[in-house]
Amino acid sequence: MATEVTVSTGELAASDVLLNVGPQHPATHGVLRLALAVDDDRIARAEPIVGYMHRGAEKLFEARDYRQILVLANRHDWLSAFSNELGVVLAVERMLGMEVPVRAVWTRTLLAELNRVLNHLMFLGIHPLGLGTATPMATAVRAREAIQAVMEEISGGRMHYMFNQVGGVKQDLPVGWLDRVLTSSREVRSAVRRDIEPALSDDTFRDRTRGVGVLDAAAAQGFGVSGPIARATGLDLDLRRDDPYLAYADLPADVLRVVTRTEGDCLARFECLLEQIEVSLDVVEHCVAVLATIEPGPINLRLPKVLKAPEGATYAWTENPLGVNGYYLVSRGERTPWRLKLRSASFNNVQALPNVLQGARVRDLVVILGSMFFVVGDIDK
Repeated sequence: MATEVTVSTGELAASDVLLNVGPQHPATHGVLRLALAVDDDRIARAEPIVGYMHRGAEKLFEARDYRQILVLANRHDWLSAFSNELGVVLAVERMLGMEVPVRAVWTRTLLAELNRVLNHLMFLGIHPLGLGTATPMATAVRAREAIQAVMEEISGGRMHYMFNQVGGVKQDLPVGWLDRVLTSSREVRSAVRRDIEPALSDDTFRDRTRGVGVLDAAAAQGFGVSGPIARATGLDLDLRRDDPYLAYADLPADVLRVVTRTEGDCLARFECLLEQIEVSLDVVEHCVAVLATIEPGPINLRLPKVLKAPEGATYAWTENPLGVNGYYLVSRGERTPWRLKLRSASFNNVQALPNVLQGARVRDLVVILGSMFFVVGDIDK
């Protein structure tokens, strides 16, 4: 609706109309406000306004011990809960100088990739729905259920798994669980190829997304954009390969492939997401094969009743589903962190919106927003 807001990105032309989209509007894919200056059917300027869902997680970290902060850490991006837990425990383990059991390392790698598939399926399902194509959404929901079944079996949670812990993972793998993971992986791969891939290859979808919302590599790098959005511009960056953690350094190059495009438009971003699902499923199946050969043994380390990190600071980063997440941990030798700052991928992705939206048609607003892959809680952490 038209409203009296100030767009701080420059002087308005006489023909500009001010539009306020959000903060509670389906077009924004969450509690995000966009102040737009519109000239006819073109967006002259755009300003994303965040903070309506501020969770205060970083401050709450300071009042909880290293076990308790995982409850908060996995919630800011509710589509990437396992990956969020992972970054925190990696930072704490680095501070403690811990060597995690090899079975835990491969289990974490497997679960991180399953979580990546869950995240990507949600975005691939929701966005075509906004363009009038319902098949990908129905397929994505069914495919997600297949993965959530094995995630829930091992952790007890459907969204917030709490399966990571400092020193490893919570418990050993259930009997037959690896076989069920393999079955679910194959089901998802088949469903994606059968329903989602053809829908994204449809002429109508491609006409609405090709050449729309273009972000070039230089702008992506300048805004600190990462993940599939950056790789869709041609930036060949993936921490799993470039600064490997967990078992990623031990994966063959033909299994862990970095998916890139050069067009930088909405279509390229969705093509990256689609192909990354195939890559993640390849990694999952490789991890299953490796775990089947590892001899039974510990999957976590015995921790003291009161866990304290030594005085100092460290920075850990991970390749989360939406991009690079960073965890800056500062300890004063107490049972709680003195500071734990988060660098969330969604914040930088949304930061690039003024560049991407400028000059776009108003009718393409929903198309572009759906291709920028953000979770509002991850912005307002």
